[in-house]
Amino acid sequence: MFFKKLSSAFALAILLAACCPKQEGGIRRASPFSQGMDPVRLALIDSTVRASIDAGEIPGAVIGVVRNGALVYEKAFGYKALVPEKDTMTVETLFDLASVSKCVGTTLSFMQLVEQGKVRLVDPVKYYFPDFAPWEDPETHEKVDITVQDLLTHSSGIAAYLPNVPAYIEKYGVNSPDSLIMWISTQAKRYFRPGTQQLYSCLNFITLQNILQKVTGERLCDYAQKNVFDVLGLKHTTYFPLYGEPQSNPDAAALRELCAPTEELEDGHVLKAEVHDPTARLANAGNSGNAGVFSNVEDLAVVAAALLDGGQYNGRRILGPLTVKKMFTVPETNAYEVARALGWDTYYTGPYTSGDIFCLDDIRGHTGYTGTSMILDPETNTAVIVLAHRVHPKDEGSTSRLRSTIASIVAGSILQ
Repeated sequence: MFFKKLSSAFALAILLAACCPKQEGGIRRASPFSQGMDPVRLALIDSTVRASIDAGEIPGAVIGVVRNGALVYEKAFGYKALVPEKDTMTVETLFDLASVSKCVGTTLSFMQLVEQGKVRLVDPVKYYFPDFAPWEDPETHEKVDITVQDLLTHSSGIAAYLPNVPAYIEKYGVNSPDSLIMWISTQAKRYFRPGTQQLYSCLNFITLQNILQKVTGERLCDYAQKNVFDVLGLKHTTYFPLYGEPQSNPDAAALRELCAPTEELEDGHVLKAEVHDPTARLANAGNSGNAGVFSNVEDLAVVAAALLDGGQYNGRRILGPLTVKKMFTVPETNAYEVARALGWDTYYTGPYTSGDIFCLDDIRGHTGYTGTSMILDPETNTAVIVLAHRVHPKDEGSTSRLRSTIASIVAGSILQ
């Protein structure tokens, strides 16, 4: 069902683009009305976000809505920081995307390798890492290799996370990526036969990161910067590698100042331009397949517009149309219970961020632990971007209801 109505949406986008000049190096902007949306209904987002701030669920947020390749809603609310001192939110603010990094950084980079024939979805992981353990049936002792597709669809059966990050760091030390992939290869539990169930796992995407790095000879942060972010002309999207490693973005110092902080740790240190996820920050030094990308609403709007237009925006292409279609398709070779696309959530696997109005069969998106999310609806050529930092200053906030409510408001404002 996915992409069945994209041709008409693309035709409309082309027609509208002909009436509006392109904006090099950024997203085209347009009024909601010009893109078939009711601005009064869309403005209900304002009170919804303010209510969440007033309830103490989030300190602030930036919301973006993309329709037909144009940013039709872009607004900042509340505070960028509460500690060590208050700082007002702006639309330029960069957020720690947390697991949205799995899509924007790892998946888009990895699918380039697939379409270039450098990696196959059916490749067993042990092709790249010979010590990578298979799943073994506890009764028959049958062994089944885990494949690249299993990693991308979270159907590998590999444990969700390091069971004890402090214990791992005590044994292997900080900035220990080689030890981490060794641990995943040989010690992480395999809970079920690959492709038969789903278990959301950050270790899946750290494994994908390591495959990419072995194939390309580059760090993920460097590959994604050069082949995804820079190609799309993104000016405010990057990883922040730690511990003295060279930055993948030459403007990293200036971008750090635009970042919204996340959690205040027990020692009083407030994380800013340091990935919140402990494994990504401590074991992988900010260059990690499961988290680590920082971005703002304008850049994510470009990513969304590109994916809704078959992998390109404003003449800048990162993937071919068939690759995008494949990426957003739930593999038929997986069991029905899996229901995940390649690197992306569907409505049936995501935490109900799509609201109640969009056609749920076609929605693709992802959420991030810090409070971020992005959903794409190809049927209406619409994307909804929610950037919030619910973990600031303490990991006590929530965006689960906010994400869903905003999605319903956006869908309800579409008139044609």
